[in-house]
Amino acid sequence: MSTYLIINILIIFFPLILSFDKNLNYYKKIPNLIFSILIVSSAYIIWDVIATKRGHWAFNPEHLVGIYFFGLPVEEILFFITVPYSCVFIYETVKFYVKEKEFRINKNHFWFIVILFLLIAVVFNYQHYTFTVTTFTAVFFILTILIKPQLLNSYQYWLTILISFLPFLIVNYFLTSIPVVSYNDAAFFGKRFITIPLEDFLYSFSMISFWILFYEISLSRKK
Repeated sequence: MSTYLIINILIIFFPLILSFDKNLNYYKKIPNLIFSILIVSSAYIIWDVIATKRGHWAFNPEHLVGIYFFGLPVEEILFFITVPYSCVFIYETVKFYVKEKEFRINKNHFWFIVILFLLIAVVFNYQHYTFTVTTFTAVFFILTILIKPQLLNSYQYWLTILISFLPFLIVNYFLTSIPVVSYNDAAFFGKRFITIPLEDFLYSFSMISFWILFYEISLSRKK
């Protein structure tokens, strides 16, 4: 069994078992999760395919089963299913056990963040990873401000992001230190936290945030 496949199994193992917990009933919300995965994961997979073809990052065949789709190992495709399943599970758990609080942050502060990330994208337009991840982050804030601004003022949302960063650090450390995934230094800023490119923090933030955003949109439509 490949190292990357084992990591995928570990990511989803406990959330999958606890999906039938009577307090959460997470399994009943899987259709809403699928809606989010189809939109968000598809966008990130397309980016992944393009970046891999351009040589911005690569996958170590020694830690894969050897099955590929559009140039991506099957484990990488599974990553975009196991991770949202687990992250949204964390979000639902936080929503159940933690009382909601509103920060009441002025919307203009978030527009400032949008401008800041767009400026960073322009400055580092020659570095694919840096440019794309900062652009995706800016797009998340724009869409959320326009469609579901209350999410940005949600204590439960920000707590979920904070909690999710712990497994993110563990998983990314193993992926980049073994390494299962290797990065082309020319594609990003070049600075790392241990073995993790700093851009991975924005990558994780934007992706988890998009999954939660479209999950919430699906829940709202259902109501």
